[in-house]
Amino acid sequence: MSHPFDALTHEVLRHDESVKWATFGTDVLPLWIADMDFPVASEVREALLRRVEGPLGYGLLAGDPRLYALVNDKEVARGSAPYDPAAMMLMPGVVPGLYAAVLGLTSPGDEIVTHVPIYPPFLSAIADHGRVTRAVPLTAPGGDAARWEIDWDAMEAAVTPRTRLLMLCSPHNPTGRVWSREELARLAEFALRHRLWVVSDELHADLVLDGTFVPFASVSPEVARRTVTLTGPCKTYNTAALGIGLATSHEPALIDAMRAATKGVMGHPAALAQTAWMAGLSSDGAWLADVLGYLRANRDHLVARVARDLPGVRFTPPEATYLAWLDFSALGWDERPQVRLLERARVGLSDGLTFGEGYGAFARLNFATSRAVLDEAVDRLTDAVREASPVS
Repeated sequence: MSHPFDALTHEVLRHDESVKWATFGTDVLPLWIADMDFPVASEVREALLRRVEGPLGYGLLAGDPRLYALVNDKEVARGSAPYDPAAMMLMPGVVPGLYAAVLGLTSPGDEIVTHVPIYPPFLSAIADHGRVTRAVPLTAPGGDAARWEIDWDAMEAAVTPRTRLLMLCSPHNPTGRVWSREELARLAEFALRHRLWVVSDELHADLVLDGTFVPFASVSPEVARRTVTLTGPCKTYNTAALGIGLATSHEPALIDAMRAATKGVMGHPAALAQTAWMAGLSSDGAWLADVLGYLRANRDHLVARVARDLPGVRFTPPEATYLAWLDFSALGWDERPQVRLLERARVGLSDGLTFGEGYGAFARLNFATSRAVLDEAVDRLTDAVREASPVS
């Protein structure tokens, strides 16, 4: 049976106000930046239409209490202790939260440890403000490891007396790992033993395809008091154009430090962004469940197609997100796959090198699109790979 998303063609999807679709030429299929090609939920759209029919003067400058309550309800349902609304800081997105955490919880010259590959703003937030990156590569699948894993020995080796902060991505972007409770408990013990603050980016928490998401701050009361959690609606409800995110902690002093470090530059939370988020949180969840089913089917279809048509490309199916972390290193290309495939296949992927040093042979593919667009993209990639590696 066909799905309404199947009718989405690249001719329908392409529009000039989308950075995803407008960055490259009109002959390029863009599967790079992390937003979905799907229409937003009807509840979100209708709430926005109702809101713009009313006054558009200054809204509640400290944020809508109803939004704080809805976010709190969701975090508690996931296993976290309730948050004090006074320790909830709205901002234009999760990326500003990464920067605010770096500025508020560390000083110039301090070291920050994070796993690589990692969502590029983790690395830029550290480097842009004179902090030192202590990058710990995840262990790649192979041998006894069936998926990307934390290298615990490398974590210990990365810490020095100047290390102040652990930046965690959970679920992980770009590998799609859903960290288990046992892994998170070990990370919590690590952070407590080394007296590290933790910022946990949990933006993809609703997009779990396999397994169960565990909030980092729920692992123990002790680590909760050293953790800032970042969240937002843009991945869950596909509302990235309505910039909004939230930082919260069970230790209000951490949020106070982030507020002080960014005083006057964050701006007030946008009314329409809050409206959209509240509509999503108040909905019955049917739209999200439908999206997750489509994403899961696309993920499984991509796994089968890569195995059949791109045997030289290594790919571990993500447990969460709609992102595929593709390893082209076995093909032995002299140029980065993102560059080569943009030129020869006319498919736009995210450049692996931006996710950390040593990942230039990788590219990230966004499969949150229609099956037709995904298949056309894989067909193009297959032709380009075969052209570069002719059968003898």
